[in-house]
Order: sequence, then structure tokens, then C-alpha cells
Amino acid sequence: MDNNFIENDEISLKELIIKAKEWYSYLKSKWKIIVLAGIVGASLGLTYSFIKKPIYTATLSFALEDEKGGGGLGGALGLASSFGLDLGGGGGGVFTGSNLMELFKSRSMVEKTLLSPVNVKGEIISLGEMYIKNNEWREKWNDDPKLSSIKFLPNDNRQKFTRIQDSILGVMYNNLSKSGLTVAQKDKKVSIINIDVSSTDELFAKYFCEALAKQVSDFYIDTKSKKARINMAILERQVDSIRNELNSAITGVAVANDNTFNLNPALNVRRTPSARRQVDVQANTTILAELVKQTELAKVTLRKETPLIQIIDRPILPLPKERFGKLKGLIVGGFFAGFLIVCVLVIRRIIKKI
Repeated sequence: MDNNFIENDEISLKELIIKAKEWYSYLKSKWKIIVLAGIVGASLGLTYSFIKKPIYTATLSFALEDEKGGGGLGGALGLASSFGLDLGGGGGGVFTGSNLMELFKSRSMVEKTLLSPVNVKGEIISLGEMYIKNNEWREKWNDDPKLSSIKFLPNDNRQKFTRIQDSILGVMYNNLSKSGLTVAQKDKKVSIINIDVSSTDELFAKYFCEALAKQVSDFYIDTKSKKARINMAILERQVDSIRNELNSAITGVAVANDNTFNLNPALNVRRTPSARRQVDVQANTTILAELVKQTELAKVTLRKETPLIQIIDRPILPLPKERFGKLKGLIVGGFFAGFLIVCVLVIRRIIKKI
């Protein structure tokens, strides 16, 4: 039985070699077709390299400093991470770690950025209009009356947009989020986040990257310090109210004293309004002093609650660009076309044999 298995294996190997020689001879006989297909593919690849626009990439890096989260636990976690240990602790805030990076890629932030104003050749337009011009959408919309009249004005009211405008903004967001926008942290040990925006238009990539960073920074700071700002605003209103009451009480004391000037000492009842107003002055003075102290403490708390997003590197023109090279087009186009025609020839011969 062992001899039979060896003999069968030898026969199978011989048949495989014979088949391989047959296929090699067959493909060799079709070398003209394969070479011609390779030349055509290389030509198409070269043409594509001329047509394909270069991709510009704008990169902005920033560091987040949050004084509130820099206590003893944060220091301990930072010390642990320096030794390569990940102890978590990132769930203490809504916009910490990955959440902050996802905020940059959220539809709300991207759409608000698209409605930000930019100066292009002396004309103030929105980034959304700039995106439409770069992709030549206006030329396609001229024949459609519903689309030709659509405009995205700078700082336009998003709540009043029509269904068509919502759809167009949705397409812009999908295009940018899939291939044009990348937000990443290079290393967990380093709290520096990079924003990369890629576009065929150099200025759009730069403007959008900077506008997105500003939009998210304003939203982040406003949200993180919202409670402290509300508390401080309430205290300031109370201070103003008590100060007005104190001024009124002081005026009332003066008026009451004027009314009792040279009053008969036996008529003490006439001095009652002056005494009451004096009590109001003392009470309001005490309340005002306490409120002023609380207001100053609220200002200190607001400064602590307000995080700092520090821009480290901004995109500087000229931006780095990536081109589809001519040599790459020749090689890729020729190889792909040659491989494709070989597959077609193989399939065609198999079908004929069947």
C-alpha cells in the first residue's frame, strides 16, 4: 500500500508539472496580447497620473490642559502611564481621551465648521461654499432649479435649513469624515493630539483644519466651564441687586435725618424711619461683603474650571502634498492590465475545454 501511495504521488506531481508546462506554453503563445494589454494599462496609468490632482494635508497639533483634572489621582495615573501601565481613569469627564477626538469628528462640529467664514481672494464665503466650488458641484446644479439657488452663507442659521441643504451638508460630512479628516493621538503617554485634513485644495485644507480646531475649542471650553459661569453670573446679579438696595438705604437714612433735623427730643417716634433705614444699611453692607467674597471665589473657580487648549503647530503653506507619480502609474497600470488579461485568457481556455 505504501508503494501504491508513493506511485500515485509521483504520478500527481508529474501531471502537475506537465499541466504547468502546458499553461506556460499557452500563455507564451499569447505574449503579444499580454504585452499589448500591459502597454495599454501602462498608458492608462500614466494618463491617470496626469489627471489625478495632488492631495494636500494640513496638520494641526494641540495639547489639552485641564487644571481641574490635574489632582493627585491624575498625577498618579500619569506616573503609572510613564511606566507603561494603563490604569484607566479616563471616564471622569465627558470630553476626555477618545471622547474629545470623537468630538472633532462629530457631524455637529464639522457642519458648524463648514458654515464658518473665510476670506478667499477678497471674498467672504463659508467653507461649505468653498468645498462646493472645489468639487465643481455648481456646474452640475445649474440645470436643476432646486439646487442652483442653494447658498451656504457664513454663520447661517442651521435650524432654518431645508431638507436639500441638510442632505448636501450630510454628503460633505460623509466625504470629509471618511477620507478627509483624521484625529489621532500618536501615543497614550503623550497628551498631544493631531488633526489631519486632506483635500485637493491647499487653502481649503488649511482653513478647515484651523476653523475646526477653533470651533471644537470654543465648544469644549464653553461646556466645561458652563456651571461655573452660570454660578458667577447669578452672584454678579445678586451683588448688583444688593448694592442698589444699599444705596437706596443710605439715601433713606439721609432723608430721614433731614426730616428729623432740630426735632424735639421728646418726640422719639419721629426717629423710627431713620433707625429702620440704618438697620437696612448695616444688613445690606454685611450681605454685600459676603456676596463680593463669594463672587471673587466664583471667578477663581471659573478660571480653574476653564480648560486650556494650547495650539502647538499650525498648518503652514505650502502644505505637504501627495501625488500619483508617473512611474507608479506606469508600473501599476501595466501590471494590473497584464494580470487581468492573463486571467481572461485562463478562464477562456478553461471554458473551451469544458
